[in-house]
Amino acid sequence: MRDATHMQQVERWARYVKEHPLTWKAQHTEFINAIYEKASDAIVRISKERSGREKIMQLYKIKNEKGYPTLLKQH
Repeated sequence: MRDATHMQQVERWARYVKEHPLTWKAQHTEFINAIYEKASDAIVRISKERSGREKIMQLYKIKNEKGYPTLLKQH
């Protein structure tokens, strides 16, 4: 189980959602989209490095590179 501060954060978020029923979804969506965008940008940067494809395969523990054509495409 995680520590008490994690549970406090979960409780704060639950309270925020309850108190802001019309606005929390947009804020949450923006946050999640930013995470995916940063991850995508990182993959693009790594793929441009020497041995970038191999680094990505290592990070994601990819053994069958034909199964991930989009992730492993050259940028």
